[in-house]
Amino acid sequence: MKKQTWLISAVLLALFLGALDALIMSAAMPTIIADLSGLHLYAWVYSAYFLSRAVALPIFGKLSDLFAVRRLFIISVTLFILASMAAGAAPSMGFLVAARVFQGMGSGGIFALVYVVLTEAAPRDQRAKTLSLASSIWGISSVIGPTLGGFIVSFFSWRWIFFINLPLGMLSLAGIFFFLHEFREKKTDVSLDWPGLLSLTGFLLSVLTLVMTAGRTIAWISLPAFFLVLAAVLFGAWFVRAELRARDPILDLRFFRRRGFAVGNLAGFCASFSMFALFGYAPLFLQGALGQTPVQVGMAMLSLSLGWSLGSLILGRVMHHTTQKTAALAGGILLAAGTGMTLGFSTATTMVHSFLVFQVVGFGMGFVTLSTLLIVQDSLEIKDLGVATSSNQFARTLGGTLGVGICGGLVTSRLLNRLETVDVSMPEALMIQLKESMENLFRPEFQALIPEAARATLKTAVAQGVWTTFVLVFVVSLVCLALTLCLPGQEGG
Repeated sequence: MKKQTWLISAVLLALFLGALDALIMSAAMPTIIADLSGLHLYAWVYSAYFLSRAVALPIFGKLSDLFAVRRLFIISVTLFILASMAAGAAPSMGFLVAARVFQGMGSGGIFALVYVVLTEAAPRDQRAKTLSLASSIWGISSVIGPTLGGFIVSFFSWRWIFFINLPLGMLSLAGIFFFLHEFREKKTDVSLDWPGLLSLTGFLLSVLTLVMTAGRTIAWISLPAFFLVLAAVLFGAWFVRAELRARDPILDLRFFRRRGFAVGNLAGFCASFSMFALFGYAPLFLQGALGQTPVQVGMAMLSLSLGWSLGSLILGRVMHHTTQKTAALAGGILLAAGTGMTLGFSTATTMVHSFLVFQVVGFGMGFVTLSTLLIVQDSLEIKDLGVATSSNQFARTLGGTLGVGICGGLVTSRLLNRLETVDVSMPEALMIQLKESMENLFRPEFQALIPEAARATLKTAVAQGVWTTFVLVFVVSLVCLALTLCLPGQEGG
């Protein structure tokens, strides 16, 4: 039992490193830009990490069903540590972006393998409880990440936000090396599906790059967007053909005939679409429309992540009293109820009310994500545990990406249309900055340049733009609720 505790601690520490990395960067980026220059590569410091992580998730999931998990985990953590050291020593923004690509690969491997190891290491009746611990890591990271980043930048150097991964990573690596052993028997005759791997990588890169750049750095109706769509179609067709012919495909398309696998992943996709769209654009409403301070906005948004963690932790401890479908349905109801309440947000909405609404949404997300992960895992045989686990994580990653991307386009379009159809003295330079990124509204230097006469109109435009997002999020939450009704009945915990 003591050995299992050390193993779980080691893999959760690895997950903590990956989760913290995405959050700690925001506080350091202004200082990094001032030191390395290369403002045009600002977005790619995030995008390169995210893209490589998203691509690595399903690949490492499949590899964990073919090869030794211990070896793959050591490779993932080692790659993450080495890439972190390279990022910390980066002499230029281009070098930093390249390091972030490899850091994302290592992180993707960690994220895929952590849930596999937690599932394998836990007794059947403790699986939900053990997996729920991973959600607490996300909650802890969201609390200390931005604060830790600001502390390191203020008292040390931005380079230490990467160097700090070295001692923590080595500690995790030691625990994995000494305490992780193989729980499943693997094949001796392995046939790696290279066409499937390459076509899947090309498809995911095309789709995710389109979602992350269209409407921001490139126009939706443009030649680059057309080529990305074409690449996605061609790679997608190649992937389907490769998987139908492969002896041991990266993703067996027959899995989608299983209701638990298909519907469970779709429900996770919709839940993440709603959750991360709120994460992305509720702050815009609270600060841009209601005039709340960044600290108040941060507290309100913290309730989302804490609600998610608490919901998952609570469910993990009571799952043996209910069924997975019932838990997913309860989560779908909470998610739909919480997002429905955002439709009543107005300029009179208080921060206490916002905090409570986001708590409801967070609890719903915690219930849906844990229960659907269990259902998807149970829908496949134990030999396909890696594929089942990573497919659910990837569905959530894709849902969150599309949620932020689509809602960002809606907010930008509605806000700019509003400003262009009313008589408002907004300087053209500020309009250009808004078109580039809605996040400029959070910058004090940008706010200081807004004419007094335009402030009221801008607040109204922001409220109307984000309200459109609230409507879409609510509709997607209703779809998630409908999907939980279609899940197959399963045994409890």
